Amino acid sequence: MAEDSREPAESGDPADEFREMLREFLEGNTDIDPAKLAGAAGLPNDPAMVAQLMAQLQNALKNSGDGINWGLALEQAQGIAARGTVVSLPAERSQLEQALHVASLWLDEVTSISELTAEPKLMSRQEWVAATMPVWTQLAEPVANSIANSLTDVLKQNAPEEMDDMIASASAMMRNVGGTLFAMQLGQVVGQLSSEVVSGGDIGIPLLDSSSGAGAAILPQNVVGFGAGLDIPVDQVQLYLSVRELAHARLFRHAKWLRLQLLTSITEFARDIHVDTERLESLAADFDPSNPEELRSAMTSGALIAPKTEEQLAALARLETMLALVEGWVDVVTAQATKRLPSSAAIAETVRRRRASGGPAESAFATLVGLELRPRRLREAAAMWQQLSDAVGDEKRDSLWSHPDLVPTSDDIDDPSALIARVTDGDPEPDDIDQAIEDLLNDDTTDRPREE
Repeated sequence: MAEDSREPAESGDPADEFREMLREFLEGNTDIDPAKLAGAAGLPNDPAMVAQLMAQLQNALKNSGDGINWGLALEQAQGIAARGTVVSLPAERSQLEQALHVASLWLDEVTSISELTAEPKLMSRQEWVAATMPVWTQLAEPVANSIANSLTDVLKQNAPEEMDDMIASASAMMRNVGGTLFAMQLGQVVGQLSSEVVSGGDIGIPLLDSSSGAGAAILPQNVVGFGAGLDIPVDQVQLYLSVRELAHARLFRHAKWLRLQLLTSITEFARDIHVDTERLESLAADFDPSNPEELRSAMTSGALIAPKTEEQLAALARLETMLALVEGWVDVVTAQATKRLPSSAAIAETVRRRRASGGPAESAFATLVGLELRPRRLREAAAMWQQLSDAVGDEKRDSLWSHPDLVPTSDDIDDPSALIARVTDGDPEPDDIDQAIEDLLNDDTTDRPREE
């Protein structure tokens, strides 16, 4: 009788032994319930999801590369987005297109920042996932690498001496397995967010790249969900959300340095995040396969992330200030542009409550990247922009976005009077080098695709 091909090889190669040990688990030949592993990873207890997880982990064992399969995150997110996607009716799309046109006209009345060069897009949930996933992976990669490195280090430090060769040879496989779990988690988060966001700039950070022609976008299906139960005419909801989205997109197109600065700041902050190895070791030592709740709780609450250093706290404060300045400006400009909208105040309050409460997907993102998406100083920043508008007018207010050195600071949020005095008196003009950089960044030709 032929031997079972799955029997461990007698080659003595530690990597082969480790691969066989993991394969035994993935094929169900252990006491660990795969569904509980999925739960510990933050994935839903769905038989199809569990089966997909096991299949992807098996593929990870076969992969000779060393890295995270971000394509898996995209596949996972699009699969989740597709489940709840409803094709919007032509009448709904026509209404939104008209709302976006009116919103652009209203914004022209309250801001000197010019309109977009590309038409706003109406996106399905799947299209939003595809358009934004490059940014999600950019933000999540530093944390994913930190977790993978920490897992490998803990294994090396705690393994018996006789297993040193095995662990060393199998570290790439462990990184692949851990990367697969992380990618599926990210896909789960982005897939959930696709059912919550109403527009491209809804969560504050610039997910859409205006240079690709996708500077502004509305998700018709989610706009319908946003307005459900508000007892507000749907056309007013569409108009208000269109104004907000166009204001956000206009700002990032005008201040071309802003998107790069924000994304770089987030990435640098995430790169300094480290896993609390002592906490990880404790969890590994006490892990009960039949009850993974403690591990799941640690992963979803961010308990495995080490406390922030002083440098990280300072970087986080600067980042939160900039996010608050962006969102505060959008709030003020939107309020000005929608004054003639009868339900403007009611919709604005709904947006504020929604932002304050967040959602499960947003909380999961905070765990994955270690960053809250809701700026803490938003109300103060909005109040500062409003005082500035009242004192010096819209044009001088918006001129502060023309150069990074002119943007208000945290101190300006605390004391708007000092900022108003500076703007009223007039700041020195940027020097020749700064002016040349500004002219280059604000050159409209950078938004156009290059000719072949």
